[in-house]
Amino acid sequence: MLRRWSSTPRSRRNRGVVKTTIAACAGFASSAALALTCGAASLGVFAKTAEASIVERVVAVVGERPILLSDLRHRARPFLYRIIATTQDPAQQAAHETEMFRELLNRMIDDRLEEHAADQAHLGVTPEEVDNALRNVAGQAKIAVHELLVEAKRQGLTEQDYRDEIRRQVLEGKLIQLRVRGRVHVTDQDARTSYDHWVKEYQTQQPVDVRIIAMRIPPSSTKALIDARMKLAQEIVARARGGEDYCKLVQQFSDETRGGQTCGSTGPQPIDALQGPIQEAVRSMKEGDVADPIRFGNEAILIVQLAKQPTVPPFDQVKDAMSDRALGEAMERQRKLWLQELRRGVYVDVRL
Repeated sequence: MLRRWSSTPRSRRNRGVVKTTIAACAGFASSAALALTCGAASLGVFAKTAEASIVERVVAVVGERPILLSDLRHRARPFLYRIIATTQDPAQQAAHETEMFRELLNRMIDDRLEEHAADQAHLGVTPEEVDNALRNVAGQAKIAVHELLVEAKRQGLTEQDYRDEIRRQVLEGKLIQLRVRGRVHVTDQDARTSYDHWVKEYQTQQPVDVRIIAMRIPPSSTKALIDARMKLAQEIVARARGGEDYCKLVQQFSDETRGGQTCGSTGPQPIDALQGPIQEAVRSMKEGDVADPIRFGNEAILIVQLAKQPTVPPFDQVKDAMSDRALGEAMERQRKLWLQELRRGVYVDVRL
């Protein structure tokens, strides 16, 4: 949820430790922008037999400002968290991390270019604007601001990290309105083209809507308590299959507090995006079917119903939304062109 926190996710991927020998200090010390103390090495404080190294270096220079490895790794924390949580194979983790670091460094270079452009245009972001943006994000997610910050913390971000990300996005929005919006004009044909692309994506993704009753298993539960929870889950499945209102069962038994407001649904999503056991169950279900209880280790028991599947609406019903989609796509293309123009006017040296 919190990748690109206000609306879209930017790059999302990985980790790795880069070390440079103490001999690299000479290169750092020669840069006026970096005040790294390397005298200890030249004075022979480190024994020749020691495996002395430093975990810091310049990974890019934008104008006269360096981007340090520590800066990059700090920004990468939530992406590393996701990679570790979703990828078990070490080789795949390493590949994802390499790609993530490259994409994130490019994003950080763009951020520096945008900050320079904002300074020239005398644009800034006030704390009040950041607070308003946080409230907007929370409102879109239908949660309180403090819940949003708790979720950010779960993904490796401090409150200040998250506020910094929001500030960057607000600043970028101002710059786009000032420098990019005037370059874009969307026609009805653009909206129609966007609709055609959306229909193809929709059909390819096989979106499904599942309703879930999540029954948490308390920590340190005994086998008897877990068995009792499973027996209750089986009874709920039988009641749902017998025709009882599933939404009322969600409200009565689900431990997910927001589930009762949506009948246990999180909205249509690609079937491949579902958790493995849920995905396996759904593939053999028909609309309205209720799966047998699904056990998730010692954390939860899930009861899944396949809801009425979404259909593709005709163009006339979603014309405005498709115009917005076309506008967003055109704005993104022009944003990239604008950033390329900024790069041509500023010295950029990538050293990763």
